[in-house]
Order: sequence, then C-alpha cells, then structure tokens
Amino acid sequence: MSATQTPSQTKTLRDLAKVVRSKNSGPFEITFDVIFDDVPLYERVKASGVLTEALICKLYNVKNEDIVTLMFFDPARAFKLTLKRSWAQGSVGERDTFGAQQHAPLLTVEIPGVQ
Repeated sequence: MSATQTPSQTKTLRDLAKVVRSKNSGPFEITFDVIFDDVPLYERVKASGVLTEALICKLYNVKNEDIVTLMFFDPARAFKLTLKRSWAQGSVGERDTFGAQQHAPLLTVEIPGVQ
C-alpha cells in the first residue's frame, strides 16, 4: 500500500444510516427502512451487495418466501424490507405489537469500503 492509499474500512449500518427502523405493516407484516442522507454513501451501500436475501434470511431466521419486499428505493435514498410476521399482531404471546424493536439485527450489518 502506498503512502497515498488508505485501508478499506468497514462500518455498520448504525454508523452510516440516518435512520434504521422497523414498524408494523398490518397484522401479518413488519416493514424496515434504512435511510441515508448522503447520496454517494447510499450508492456505496447499494453497490456493496451486502443487503441480500441470504443475509436477511440469516439475520431474521426466515425463509426466502417470508420476504415480501427487499429493494433499494432511490428517490428516498433507502433500503426497504418487508417480512411476513412469524406471529400475528396482537396474538397471544405477542412480543412487539408495533414492530418497533425488530430492526436491531440490521444495526450491526457491516458494509465494507466506506469511510
């Protein structure tokens, strides 16, 4: 590595995104938003190829068919995800009726090559 090159860094979505949230999307789905306030940063995260079906399945212990939406939405500079709930909203044993605590696994997702 030359003196002018810098090592590639890895940062988490918690460090990079302006907003990482989850919320209720009806009684049978939860939706997630990862929103960036910087277009070049959003583009780097999008180009990284990290936010995939395989990763989401691993993070949330779901099958591919449980993923309703997994996409980047350029007008909002956002990664959007919707999952089928493994339990109905408000059912016996409900853990998070508003779905507001389900985004936590996304916070530690590492994105390489960002500064």
